[in-house]
Amino acid sequence: MRPLDTAYMWDLVPVIAGYVPLTLFMAVVAMVAALTLGSALAIVRVLRVPVLDRVVAVFISFFRGTPLLVQLFLFYFGLPQVFPAMTGIDGVTAAIIGLTLHFSAYMAESIRGAILGVDRSQWEAAQSVGMTRGQLLRRIILPQAARTAAPTLMNYFIDMIKSTSLAFTLGVTEMMGAAQKEAAGSFLYLEAFLVVALSYWVIVETLSVGQRRLELSLGKAVAR
Repeated sequence: MRPLDTAYMWDLVPVIAGYVPLTLFMAVVAMVAALTLGSALAIVRVLRVPVLDRVVAVFISFFRGTPLLVQLFLFYFGLPQVFPAMTGIDGVTAAIIGLTLHFSAYMAESIRGAILGVDRSQWEAAQSVGMTRGQLLRRIILPQAARTAAPTLMNYFIDMIKSTSLAFTLGVTEMMGAAQKEAAGSFLYLEAFLVVALSYWVIVETLSVGQRRLELSLGKAVAR
């Protein structure tokens, strides 16, 4: 059994770190887009908008019921055969769109649950003073639902960061892609993948600290 090449691992750290911005960029953009889309889908489901409600239900069922990797391949390699205009989409864009669609389905259900968790009396009180549905959601329901759903949405963001590692299957050189290339050149697969694993771990643990502080802050706000 050969010892770990720690010198190689230390040399590899700055190489992997150089791709952290791209990983975070894909995750942040996808998170914002997924949160926006997921909120819209949740509102459609809560209000039971005719026709759209069933379309959204099928959308959510599909993206929750199929693997993310399959969805990325379907979007990047499959759909361009039917829609030639999509052949111009690069791997980063395809990964962001895939992450957005996949996680928006999960976020939609979490947000819908948070909205339905708001006491019904608040809906009735707002309607009794003449608020429209839009005003009711914007001023009363969504702020409370956001507070409830925030910890779960943060978990989805953490999962999204880890899921960006699948972007290398689309030819994107991010953290995982860089580790794969370095490993293929040096044949030190254990060291290369250990470095990238530890890199993801550091990022996730850093975000977890922020998540715990957010939950503590929200808990104090509710206590008031």
